[in-house]
Parts: sequence; structure tokens; C-alpha cells
Amino acid sequence: MIFRRYGTSYQSVELNFDSKALNEVGFRRDHKQKITAEDFDSGYQHVVTTEMVAHAEGDVQDHTEQVLLDRLREQVEAALSALEAGSILVIENETGHDYPKTRQKTTNVIVQGENRLHFEYTVAPALRAAVYRPGG
Repeated sequence: MIFRRYGTSYQSVELNFDSKALNEVGFRRDHKQKITAEDFDSGYQHVVTTEMVAHAEGDVQDHTEQVLLDRLREQVEAALSALEAGSILVIENETGHDYPKTRQKTTNVIVQGENRLHFEYTVAPALRAAVYRPGG
């Protein structure tokens, strides 16, 4: 299960990675589980933090950005599937501070004598996901 901190509690979230959204790297609260920060701090111990980044290149802007987001999603899902029983994944990036955002670089290329755009997408800063297991 994935959690993010909202104020004084950690709440379960689901992935919402959408190239058409304002915040492409998004998480939506699913209201399945909620843990107060105090209970979380006393009941879980940090195991490891992983920084997730992705890269994509192509000649169609929206498609290229969605490929990037799909690659990032695969990394999060791989981290989820590797969790031990009872462990949780916590997204550590904070909105307004170090929240991951897609970055675009556009270049002009010549293909068969015609000018074309080439898009390159990255994520910066990296998406930080920490594994926590039960036990203070």
C-alpha cells in the first residue's frame, strides 16, 4: 500500500500519473487507510529510501510524456510488489517543496529534409519512495 503525509496523518493513496494533468506525477487519496503521524512514528521503522527517475524521447509530445510517466509507474509498482507483508511504501516528496515534475526539452531535427520537433522528457526532482515496516 502507498501512503503520503497530509498534515498530521499518513493517508493511503493511489497513483494518478497523467500526461494531460496539471500535476502529471499525481497521487489521489483513496480513503482506505489513515494513520496518525504519532502512531506512524512509533509503529513503523524506516528500511530504505529509493529515488525514482525516468527518461523518454520521441516525436509526439503527449505520447512521449506518457511513456515517461508509464516508466515511472512501473518503478513504483515494482517497489510495491517487492514489499514484505505488513510493510508500506511512503512517498516522501512534499508538495510545494521538492515535488517531482516532468521536464521537457524540445529540439528541432531534420528528417528527410523536413523540420521536425523532437521531445525529451525527464522527471526532476526524483520521486522518493521509502519502505517502512512495522515495529518502532
